[in-house]
Amino acid sequence: MPTVEKLSIALPEEMASIVRNAVERGEYSSNSEVIRDALRDWTYKRNLRERGLADLRRQWLAAVADDSEGLDPDPVFDRLEQKYSQSKPGVSQAKKAR
Repeated sequence: MPTVEKLSIALPEEMASIVRNAVERGEYSSNSEVIRDALRDWTYKRNLRERGLADLRRQWLAAVADDSEGLDPDPVFDRLEQKYSQSKPGVSQAKKAR
């Protein structure tokens, strides 16, 4: 294991209980191992979120830079209304509201 730095953390009672129970059940060998695993998961999720946001930003910038005419929304809405009116009665009324 790389160099270890000792930290002191404060957890709400419920979280501390979760950590202790995981060790008592033998899922982990120590409280520190539980916290390390939780931090690995948190880091992984955080990195996924950051990559997702970066991708969304790229798509947004590409869309903003796109000077094409785009699509006429009426045929798109018509197809959606037709598709979903088959499974949900009353959806065709949405077109009249537009």
